[in-house]
This record gives sequence, C-alpha cells and structure tokens, in this order.
Amino acid sequence: MPSFAYQALTADGRPENGVIEADDRLGALRAVEARGLVPTGMKEAGPQGVIGSRVPAAQVLAFARSLGGLLAAGVPLSRALTVIERESTHPAARAAWGRIHTRVKDGGSLADAMAGEAGLFQPVFIAMVRAGESGGFLSVVLEQISEYMERSRELSSRVVSALIYPILLAVIASAVVCFLLVWFIPKFADLFASFNRDLPLITQIIQGASGLLLHYGWIVVMAAVAAALCARAALARPAGQLVWERLQLRLPGIGAAKSTLARVRFCRMLGTLLTSGVPLLSAMKVAGGAVGSQVLSQALRESAEKVRQGAPLTASLASVGSMLPASALESLSVAESSGRLPQELLRLADTSEKELDRSLRTLVSLAEPLLLLVMAAIVGSIVIGMLMPVFDLWSAIE
Repeated sequence: MPSFAYQALTADGRPENGVIEADDRLGALRAVEARGLVPTGMKEAGPQGVIGSRVPAAQVLAFARSLGGLLAAGVPLSRALTVIERESTHPAARAAWGRIHTRVKDGGSLADAMAGEAGLFQPVFIAMVRAGESGGFLSVVLEQISEYMERSRELSSRVVSALIYPILLAVIASAVVCFLLVWFIPKFADLFASFNRDLPLITQIIQGASGLLLHYGWIVVMAAVAAALCARAALARPAGQLVWERLQLRLPGIGAAKSTLARVRFCRMLGTLLTSGVPLLSAMKVAGGAVGSQVLSQALRESAEKVRQGAPLTASLASVGSMLPASALESLSVAESSGRLPQELLRLADTSEKELDRSLRTLVSLAEPLLLLVMAAIVGSIVIGMLMPVFDLWSAIE
C-alpha cells in the first residue's frame, strides 16, 4: 500500500507532520481528516521515505538509542515515537519513523510496525524488539540493540581501515608499472634497434609488454573490464559465491580472519538474542544468517536442525569447523551446563574480537613489506632489463 507524507494542523492550530498509508491520495486526505486534523500538504513517499532516498544505518542506530532512552525514562511508546519523528533531521528517516508511529497508533506492535519497513531493520533487530515487547523489557532490549549495532559498526570500520593501506600500495604499484611500460620503455626502443644485436630475453619480454600496452591498451582494458563483469556475474550466483567463500576460507591468514569475524558476529548476536529472551532455535536461525558467509550459514542451519532434534548446542556446533575451535566449544559446553550460555557467548565475542584485531594488524604488517618487495622487484626488473643491452654493448666495445 502506498505511503503519503502529510502536513496538517491540529484543532488548536498546531502543525503536525506524519506519514499515513492509503490506496490513493484522496484516501490519505480522508484518513488525515478522520484523525481530526486539517491537511495542508500531501505527497507520496517512497518505500524508504522520500522518493529515491534511503535511511542511513546511523539514523537506525540513533532511533534505537533514542527510543530506548525515552522508554527507560517512562515516556509512553506513542509519545516517544512522536518525539523521535519530530526531532529527526533526515527526511527519509522522519518519514519512516512516521510510518512506524502510524502503525503503532493503529494498534500494531512495534515489531510488526518495524517489519513493515522492508529492508530497513535487520531481522535480529525485529526479533529482539518482539521478545522485549512480549517480556515487558523493551527499553532494555533497545539498549542492547544500540550497543550491538555500535560494536558491529566499530568492527566493520576496523576491517576497512586495515585494508586501505595495502590496497593503496597495490594501486600505486600498478600505476608506476604502467607509467614505466607506456612512457619509459619506448624511449629505449630506437636505441636498442641501432645496436644490431640480440637483446636479452628479459628485455624482449619487457619490450613486448610495453608494445602490447602501448598499441593494444584499449583491448587490454576492455578485456579486464569484461573479466571483472564476468567474475561479478559469477559471484552473483549462489554457486559462485559458495566456491569463492570456500576458497577464501582455505587461504592462509585470510581464512582464519574470516572465520574469526564470523565467530564474533555469531556469538555476539546469539548472546544478545538469548539475553533478550529470544528462544534458542529462533536466535540460532537469526544469528546464523548474519555471519556474512553462506558456507558457515549453511553449517549453522544444520546445527540449528540438530538442536531442534534434541542435541545439545555445543555438540551441534562442532560441525562448523574453524569458526568455533575446540577451546571455544569447551567453554560453551561448560557455560551451557551451568546456565551461563548468553554471558559466555558475549565474553567469547569480546575475546574473539580482540583476536581478530591482532590478526588484522599481523596481516597488514605482513602485506605492507610484501607489496613493497613485489613493487621493488618489478621496477628493478624493468630497470635491469633496460640496462642489460647497454652493458652488453659496452662490454663488446671494450
């Protein structure tokens, strides 16, 4: 059903903005009037607020934090949503909060109202809110959601920051090699032709690469773009993603880092869900779908099925391989038998996050000198390849 953003006046003349769902604009006007308001403006809103706009993750985090704080202070839910909608400075976010507020005022639960915003809230967010509403501790759940989202953003930021410098070095190295092949090497072509001598093999290879890039560079670029598009199309298919993820998990260093990252996400999400009162099976399904790997998600779905059939949690998780090593499974087994599983999952997430941070720093510290070494080897080979004919000619003259 379409959504319409409206501006209206209340009976005492105060302005009020909001979003309402209706079949058409006329139905939206009538619905606004039925609330005792005088509509002064009406426009259709897109699925994420204003047409063509999206709600940033930072706005969702602010929504959870503000709503949790207001509810903890004793503010009723409808009033809290009104305050958040009024104070939001992002048009798309304000429209989304207005639609949620409208659904709640119409008698729906907050979880159902949030689920109506397709793709805006993660399944873990909605599952935790639903559990908080049924258990009467919604403000506590929203605080936990805020903390979880903040930790997830910090973790993603550290991963991206760790990759920036190696990628920058690789781009610079590629640019330097292309410059040498396109501008530096052709300067020697006429000189070498005048020697009337057979050139060393390395010089011939370098000159061949230079000529290929100089005369057929556009073909090389088009072939590279076509290869990238084909790879992207292959990775868009589930089978291609599975092959790529399995390859990544087998790579030294990278595989361990990805497994640790999946362990952090799974343990933190599962621990947060269990702390919020979500049943174990539902929590495992939600947490397993958010680890960022189809291979590991499939293994976790199989583990959830074993739990449904009556197997202990730690025994069912033994099949996920490197994501949960033996030491982690042992600590979870003890925690499960003592009733401290949620606390142990969150503790394991914290220690794994520190381990991931160390692993990323180690990978970056190894990647930097390796890339510099490769760059120096390529540039040095080009320089040596260009100087070898000169030295050979000089030796012949002597």
